[in-house]
Amino acid sequence: MIRSSVSLALALLMFTALGCSEAESNPTQSAPTLPTLPPFSGTIFIDPDIITSADPSTYAGLVPAGQDTRVMFDRRAAWITTDPFLFDATYDDGLTIEVQVNPEFGSSAASQVVAEFYAEVIGRLPTALRIEVETVWIHKGIQPFGGGNNNLLIHVGQGDSYIAGGILEETLMHESVHTSLDAAHATAARWMAAQDADPAFISTYARDFPFREDVAESFVPYFAAEYRSDRISESLLATILETIPNRIDYFSGLGLDMFPIN
Repeated sequence: MIRSSVSLALALLMFTALGCSEAESNPTQSAPTLPTLPPFSGTIFIDPDIITSADPSTYAGLVPAGQDTRVMFDRRAAWITTDPFLFDATYDDGLTIEVQVNPEFGSSAASQVVAEFYAEVIGRLPTALRIEVETVWIHKGIQPFGGGNNNLLIHVGQGDSYIAGGILEETLMHESVHTSLDAAHATAARWMAAQDADPAFISTYARDFPFREDVAESFVPYFAAEYRSDRISESLLATILETIPNRIDYFSGLGLDMFPIN
């Protein structure tokens, strides 16, 4: 669905919520019930086809850059100083990322395989979500991904689980929002006004951590409604539009660079 279609849907939703002359003239007609509780636990799980491996990637290539000392965050051991295998990933929109692969992978060749895989997946995210990503940390282990610090944190054991569930790209979208959007928007007055105006938080995760998780939790369903409505169910689309219409308007008004999304 193109943006104008979503805007029309939102307009119709808000019109229905406010009531129309027919409803006012018929006192027996009850008003629609809008959500007051979060409909989801977390939004990376709402649909596995919001972004898929068949979608275009801006990934242009990867150049090995040897090994050097870097400080990396590893959820198995907190902050570590080590000598990762380094790769410079380039993208069609002019952005570059240094991919740092934990030396536990054993060789530059083995590290390059995993670096290339994730660099291409990251290229499926829009420019606006990669613009602040300067580095990617890749480790073994089954630990949650992370975003922030101008970085994306990846544990490939957990990544395998995300791949099996079809939500690898959706998870990286969530984390890249932390990296590229949180600083400017998570506590912005207009964003907080949108929070107050909407019927509910989109997930319990967003509700429980409103200043840390709400932007990232809301962006994935916004993206689904705005750019991938043909891939999700009508009921899911309706839930998103009913729950966070003001947050959707907020994102739509930012003029984000969504290349290569079409």
